[in-house]
Amino acid sequence: MAKDCQMIDEIAQNLVKLKQEFSKTYDGTSNIQEFIPTKKSDMFPIDDLESLHSFLKNNPIYYNSYEKEISGISCIVYEGDINKYWLNSIQYGSSRAPFSPTWIMSAYLTSLFTKSLGYKQVIDIGSGDGRIAYCAKVLGMDSHSIEIDEILVDLQTSIVNSVNVNFNPNCTDAITFDYSSLGLSFPVFFIGGLAQMGGVSLTTGIFNNSPFVLNQNTGVVFAGTVSQKYASDPLGESGWGTLIEKYSLKVIGTLTLPAIWTFKESDDVRYIFTKF
Repeated sequence: MAKDCQMIDEIAQNLVKLKQEFSKTYDGTSNIQEFIPTKKSDMFPIDDLESLHSFLKNNPIYYNSYEKEISGISCIVYEGDINKYWLNSIQYGSSRAPFSPTWIMSAYLTSLFTKSLGYKQVIDIGSGDGRIAYCAKVLGMDSHSIEIDEILVDLQTSIVNSVNVNFNPNCTDAITFDYSSLGLSFPVFFIGGLAQMGGVSLTTGIFNNSPFVLNQNTGVVFAGTVSQKYASDPLGESGWGTLIEKYSLKVIGTLTLPAIWTFKESDDVRYIFTKF
């Protein structure tokens, strides 16, 4: 298990390096952009690249793609626009963070790391277009996508129908949802949104309203940042330290990976894997 986690961390470091090189040379004007290698390699020994390409090809967010070599790695660049989805996602009073997804490669690596830790189910909270839940399903885990925005859930459903991979989209409020109804045995909850962008409020609401979640078989993954644009936490952990201590969570691993909003940033997202 430790060896698998180390390998995944090395792939994550390779992705960050490639992203940094790509961001220097990108001269397009699209609202969002990301890339996927075209084939398996020593830097990216990933068997499911075709499935990752399929998700973006069948995702209405993306309107253009082209092949580009980045630091010697052949990739397909995908360009898209999330403006209408971003604007719609902030209209809900109970929504804790606007839609701004991680990269599909990052979603895959976090899901792969989760599987290497032995977890069986993934619940993607504030799932956006469902890419984390999709990757978990591709990797053979049971997955459930929880999203309050009906337009985003419709988007997820269209992807499910196009790629024929059902990652179980649910249009519901994550705080009031009955997680015991899912038949979970060894689950990981991915929390959508930074701590400073409503993530703490969202997580607190789930924990306080769903005691079912608070057991030793449950893992929780937080998306953290050390960017100076966001307030720090006195206990660290990229904004999540106080909440982690409050609920006696144990940090069992971290991965640093790109997201849509970190494309031009020097600091990428720090995914923090914890358990009760």
